[in-house]
Amino acid sequence: MLDINPILLVATLIVFLTLIAVLNSWLYNPLFSYMNKRDEDIKKDLQRIGSNDDEIHGLHSKAESIIIKAKLDAAAIREKVITDAKELAESKLEAKRAELANQYLEFEQSLAQSREQLKSELKLQIPLFTEAVKAKFSQI
Repeated sequence: MLDINPILLVATLIVFLTLIAVLNSWLYNPLFSYMNKRDEDIKKDLQRIGSNDDEIHGLHSKAESIIIKAKLDAAAIREKVITDAKELAESKLEAKRAELANQYLEFEQSLAQSREQLKSELKLQIPLFTEAVKAKFSQI
């Protein structure tokens, strides 16, 4: 049968307690301190992330306001350029209209002169036409 040996029982108990003490000092305490340090670091990182979110939202809203301002400035510049281009086109159009009006007046004057010149030439040739007509009637 099995006998319980008190010396072996005490020696096993001493070895077990010594093993627990050694494991506690060499393994468990450093492991627990590392785990606690890691948990603290995670909490700090989460807090930093939370503050970064606030910064990100602030920067995002600032960027949106800058974009809106830039769009308004661009629209104002575009409107200014459009009005300037319209004014320039109108001035060129008016200048061209004035030039065409002057050319038209010159054309009318030259046409009137040509008409007068043609009338005077025809008046000079009326006697020739009348003689040619008389000659034709006389032949008939």
